[in-house]
Amino acid sequence: MIARRALLRALAGSLLAAPLAAQAQQAEKLPRVGVLGPGTASETVKVQREPFERGLRELSWTPGVNITIEYRYGGGSPERLAELAAELVGLSVDVIVARGPGAVRAARQASAIIPVVMASTDDPVSDGFVKSLARPGGNTTGIANRSWELDGKRLALLKEALPRLTRVGVLANPRKSRYRENVTTLLASARSLGLRAQVFEVTRAEDIAGAFAAIDKARVGALLVLTDIQVLEPRRAQIVALVDQRRLPAMYPWRFYAEIGGLMCYATSLPDLHHRSATFVDRILKGMKPSDLPVEQPTKFDLVINMRTAKALGLTIPQPLLLLADEVIQ
Repeated sequence: MIARRALLRALAGSLLAAPLAAQAQQAEKLPRVGVLGPGTASETVKVQREPFERGLRELSWTPGVNITIEYRYGGGSPERLAELAAELVGLSVDVIVARGPGAVRAARQASAIIPVVMASTDDPVSDGFVKSLARPGGNTTGIANRSWELDGKRLALLKEALPRLTRVGVLANPRKSRYRENVTTLLASARSLGLRAQVFEVTRAEDIAGAFAAIDKARVGALLVLTDIQVLEPRRAQIVALVDQRRLPAMYPWRFYAEIGGLMCYATSLPDLHHRSATFVDRILKGMKPSDLPVEQPTKFDLVINMRTAKALGLTIPQPLLLLADEVIQ
């Protein structure tokens, strides 16, 4: 009888232990995704985290249930990205989702094996991240933002908002890839619109004040701010404040400028890019190679007009342009 009871207890124990062991084994095998970006956690929640996780859920990946996500943020310090990328590699992540060329470069330098999904970067071919958009090769794929291709459209919209505009300033970082080529194209676009464009270059945060002093002397009628994840975008509040102090109409390359008081932006939808990056993660986790996944391009663009700023500047935005806007901030 004693032996029989001992046997029953042993069987019961093994039956209870089996599912626990299976659960532990399953937890250990959860796919782990690293997300690396240059910003901060708070400023990227709506733009990056929420749309990315929504995209994962639509593909049956629930964070904390059947997938683990490790977020790492540079906090505006590009130098930290290499350290954070190495940290993600040390966690044995299965995929790294990287935003911006600095994050993509850091992820690729940290590992040549772990797949890297570009959530947003301007020109991955010129930067050497992929061989071509159609055939990426290597361990990197994702979405090429190519925001610089919109600069001509941004100028045209600025001219539409300010029909009498003749002189426009361009704020840019000359250290961006394809800079000379892009500026040459932009200046040609300006001439076709009857505009004289003057470029003001900023390579460090310390250059911003000097650039605006030069803008004052040039007496431009409006300003176009180009994309720059290294210097300009991390200091967007400072730039918008300096523009507002001069009562200068300006066109910006991202929605977040308009949200903090910038007059206008025409931009690729960053939430849409991060939402779509989940598709690449899903395919890679299901066995596809990054080299076999063509790089995609943006499909959604937003024109945002801040009417509070327009009124403060004493501007009347033409009605056709207001009707064209995706969002009007009142």
